[in-house]
Amino acid sequence: MRVKICGITNLKDALSAIRFGADALGFVFYKKSPRYIEPKSAKKIIEKLPPFVQKVGLFVNANSDEINSTCREFGLDLAQIHFDADESLFDALEVPFIKVIRATSREDLLRYSDEYRLVDAFVSSYGGEGKRVETDWFDGLDCSKIILAGGLNAQNLDEVKRYNFYGFDVSSGVEKSKGIKDSSKIEAFIKKAKD
Repeated sequence: MRVKICGITNLKDALSAIRFGADALGFVFYKKSPRYIEPKSAKKIIEKLPPFVQKVGLFVNANSDEINSTCREFGLDLAQIHFDADESLFDALEVPFIKVIRATSREDLLRYSDEYRLVDAFVSSYGGEGKRVETDWFDGLDCSKIILAGGLNAQNLDEVKRYNFYGFDVSSGVEKSKGIKDSSKIEAFIKKAKD
């Protein structure tokens, strides 16, 4: 089970997440988010991270040039495309990326079904609100290429683990306040996810 801790805004939280076994860290480059971090500040954190941890940049309504240059310049391994984009944007990306489905119905989960993708509940603010996708939407689906996000915490993981998702992406569920993580919540979440 892979776990990404998203909305990293400081080195302390990044190192805490890694210490407890996070596979990836997410940096939000959407200025309207309370978890926004300037790419230069993210780079300062990234430069102090140990190897074998994936660094993910979350982009909203960005163009391919911005995504490509930000990932290259600031040391990101993966671009998370957290908005509806047409195929021309994906074709123009020169960096690895993952598409996000902001689900409003079970039918949305069938999009990109042959690809690894991140599924989040639709919220107008592009995530981070703790809203969950309806669990029964996953009944009968192959979830082995889905990373589930939205409204997750250590207390409700048992409800969704039975679907055998590829991974979990958590932000608000491991926070003290928006943008500030709680190390005990990170530890409990990762332990439960990987148990």
